[in-house]
Amino acid sequence: MLSNPFLFTLLRILPASLASWLGGWLSANVARKTMKLRDRRARANLALLRPDLDEPTREAMLTRRWLNLGRTMAELTNIDRLIDNGHVTVEDAEGYRQVLDGPGPMIALAVHLGNWDLLAAHIKASTDRPGLGIYDPPENPDQAAMLKRARSSYMGEAITGEGAARGILKHLTTKDRATLYILLDERRDRQVWFPRFGRDLPPSGNLSVALRLARKVGATFLPFYMVRTQGPHFRVHWHPPLDPAALTDDQILDQIDVFLGKACIDHADQWLALHDMDLSAPTA
Repeated sequence: MLSNPFLFTLLRILPASLASWLGGWLSANVARKTMKLRDRRARANLALLRPDLDEPTREAMLTRRWLNLGRTMAELTNIDRLIDNGHVTVEDAEGYRQVLDGPGPMIALAVHLGNWDLLAAHIKASTDRPGLGIYDPPENPDQAAMLKRARSSYMGEAITGEGAARGILKHLTTKDRATLYILLDERRDRQVWFPRFGRDLPPSGNLSVALRLARKVGATFLPFYMVRTQGPHFRVHWHPPLDPAALTDDQILDQIDVFLGKACIDHADQWLALHDMDLSAPTA
């Protein structure tokens, strides 16, 4: 969707709500038919995560999932407008504000739920903390260029590639009350190492990096996520900050895993990784 210059421009010109609807329709009615392997993977993983649901209910969730994916991609062209026009509400907004106004560096931990780019843009707009995001660009250069163009209007500073570790450490240690935004559910080799979903998995990937960084710079963790409520409207849910100075790595991991893992199961129809992994396969 974003690699098509005409469609990208059209989605930017249209009202944000209409662009979001169009992206969802195209995803559910066009893209889904061409991505049958991903649809089958999502169906198999959903059956493992939600065995309590009957097949018609899971199929309805899969349809909603394609709608959410399409809406999310389309909304990338309009995120600056979604932030400014009351499209996002926050659970316990006053408590959330107090957390963001607190002292010291903070590492915000999230997963690919709802619209994760809007979540990054929302935390940036909600605080005077200097923000930095970590991202992994698509392999397709056209898609990467369009994604960079879409994010330029709202993301602010982001980092990837060689030298990222040094840049992240510098950001957290030299800027007052710096914030780092990290997505924990990165996929590798058709597998996801977080959330654990009851599997005996040590911290790895972005989660392992976050734990090491927090202890090195004295940062607190803010686990949070965003889910779509209806159309281009969202709600932010957050967990009370976790202090590595007062908790062990295992205690921190357990609390993050329960909070974000439950969110991925409860809102599996909005979780990106559902079609990019095989939960039935053993982890390396």
